[in-house]
Order: sequence, then C-alpha cells, then structure tokens
Amino acid sequence: MNILLIDHYAGSPGMGMEYRPYYLAEYWIKSGHHVTIIAASYAHVRTNQPQVSADWEEQDLDGVNYLWVRTKPYKGNTVKRFYNIFEFVLKLFFKSRYIARSFTPDVVIASSTYPMDIYPAKRISDISGAKLVYEIHDLWPLSPMIIGGYSKYHPFIMLMQAAENYCYRHADVVISILPKTLDHCVAHGLNPEKWHHVPNGIYVEDSSNTIEIPAEHKAILEQIRKRFAHIVGYTGNIGLANALDTLVLASLKLLSMNTAVVMVGNGPEKENLIKFSSEKNASNVFFLDAVPKKAIPALLAQFDFLFIGWHDLFELYKFGISPNKLMDYMMAARPVIHAVHAGNDLVSEAGCGITVKPEDADSVAEAVQNLISMSNQEKMRMGANGKAYVLKNHEYQVIAGNYLESIALADHSVR
Repeated sequence: MNILLIDHYAGSPGMGMEYRPYYLAEYWIKSGHHVTIIAASYAHVRTNQPQVSADWEEQDLDGVNYLWVRTKPYKGNTVKRFYNIFEFVLKLFFKSRYIARSFTPDVVIASSTYPMDIYPAKRISDISGAKLVYEIHDLWPLSPMIIGGYSKYHPFIMLMQAAENYCYRHADVVISILPKTLDHCVAHGLNPEKWHHVPNGIYVEDSSNTIEIPAEHKAILEQIRKRFAHIVGYTGNIGLANALDTLVLASLKLLSMNTAVVMVGNGPEKENLIKFSSEKNASNVFFLDAVPKKAIPALLAQFDFLFIGWHDLFELYKFGISPNKLMDYMMAARPVIHAVHAGNDLVSEAGCGITVKPEDADSVAEAVQNLISMSNQEKMRMGANGKAYVLKNHEYQVIAGNYLESIALADHSVR
C-alpha cells in the first residue's frame, strides 16, 4: 500500500532528529509498501537541513522518498517558529489535491508533534479515500501550556486545542507514542477502540554500523578524562523540556567526587545553559556540539554514567514518556540516572540505573555517588539489563509491524 507520513520535523541519520519516520519507512519499504515522508525544509531539531531550492522538492534518502516543503528558518521559541508551523500547514492544505493525486495514498499519517497538520492530512485522505491516522508525540496544547506557561485562552493555544479535538473526532486510528494517553484522548472525543500504543524504538543496525566521534570531540574528551575520574554524559537536544539546569547544579557537588559533566548537542537553550553554568562557576561542566547519529554509540562509550532529566510536571508526564535518547542510552549498556516523576519509568522497569526526583540536584549527585560506590560488576549488570530490555521491547522492526497492525484494525479496509 501507499503510505504518506506527514511530520514537520522528520529527519534522517544524516540530518539528525527526529529519526522515527525514517526508520518506520525503512521497514515498511522492506515489507513491500511505498512510503513518502512530507517534512518542512527547516526544523530546529535537525543538525543538518536539506538543501531545497523550490517550494516543493522530492529527494531520495537511502531509498526513502521525502517531499520537502520549503519553510523559513527560525531560532528558539519565537514568533518565527509559529510562522514556520503555519507556513508548513497552509502550504500542505492548499496543495492537498495535488498531493492526493500524485501519491494516491492508502494511509495518511499526521505526525508533527503539534496537531494542526491534521487539517491537510484530513483533506488529503478525503480526496484519496485513504485511512487517516493521527500520531501523538506530545500532548499539544497541554505541553506548551504546562512547560511554557501559556494560558488556555492564548490564541495559539486555542487553535491547537481545536485541532487536537478535531484529530480525535476524525482520525480512523490514533497511535500514541506515550503509553498513558487513552483517558485524555477519550475526554476530548476519541472512540477508545481507535487508540493504540506504539512506543519509540531503536534501530539495531545503528549499533554495528558506527563511526568514530569527530577528532575535536575525541581530543576534548581525552583532556577531560585526564582531569576527572568519572564522566556523566548527556546527549541530545538542549531545550527547556530537558531540565538540564538541574544537572549543572548537581555538577557543583560532583566536583568533590572528581566527576565531570559533558553535554553533547545543540538546541534553543544551549547558550542560556552555558551562561548559567558560567554564572555558577561549574568548572567541571563541558559543552560539545552534536555529533552524527552513527557516532552516538562511540560517544556514549566515552561516559561512565548517562543522565536524562525532566521537569517536575506530573500533570503532564502522568501520560507517560518515550524519549529516543533513553533508547540510545540503554543500548550503550551504561547505567542511567533518570530524574523523573511520570506515568512510566523504563529505567526502573529495566533495572538499568537509578531513578531520582526531578529538578533535585542533591538527588542527582547522590545517585552519582551511589554509582561510583558500586562494583564494576554491578554497573555492568545494570548496563546489560538496559540493553536486553530495549532489544526485547523497542526494536524498530517489531514496532513497524505493530504500527501497521494497528492501522489494519480500523473500520474500513486498506486497499
């Protein structure tokens, strides 16, 4: 069948996050399906942006067909980011008939974190007679309301709320990456029989088809290792949601433990976090630029422990979490420090690290001290637990199959 996947932020291993659309498409193509990913030419989560010279441009990436919609770049959570969203959605909507006729989809998936791409997706599905799937990454507008402090009466939030309600009323299938969203979706109009949970995953081949970290990163890490006995690492987007100020504050206590903190990545909060680290005189905190996806395994191998943190927002995280970076961490077989209070906790479930209270620097520092005190055998066992868990439950080949099975359960048959 022909699958059309709309994801504003879709990337690839060569461009950077987000990877889910690429890996799902790769497995679906291997299963005999045709897949086209529609994405914006600019997205803040990517390390490298595609080179686009026209408003609509197709590109083959490793056998996966991408249709790039040219959009203006932006930095941070400014008005320009909102303009980028509306530009993408409006261009798609006005080009819906052309897309439906050109790609003749059997399934249209709206999957852009924010819900407004449901409108062009619905129009394309109506014209082509395709099934309509809405995929939940984060709950919008709840996420920007809680994390960003937006009022429910803010015009942008009201638009997002109307779009989310529209998703649940009109989608044939709802795929939730988060495990605990069913009640929320039903409260906003979804028939519960349409809801399915398909989590994030890992691509096993990434662990064997790797490259070395960049020379400049290697040189810096070698110098850090000469100065410090232990390194706590973080990789990924540096944004508000990651609560990395907690790790900076914890680093002040880690100095006495001869432990460094290394954050690798880019994002809208990186400059603010560097400034915050400097103000706190956190001399054991180091910031490095993002590395290619294929270098992540080699990078994570440089660290003793890995950190992932969240804000203390149970009102939001009670619906569950499914971060890609945690899958990478678990595949690296390193103990994980998880600062979270959520509806699920993969670190505790897998027994692959220590879970602590969110936004609590003392708890993070105590977890590091506990890990330092453990025997190498205990730490190796933790790492092995994480890798075994993620291979069993989050391998993309299994996830891609479960995704299609969920779609097949929709009321009307797939052509």
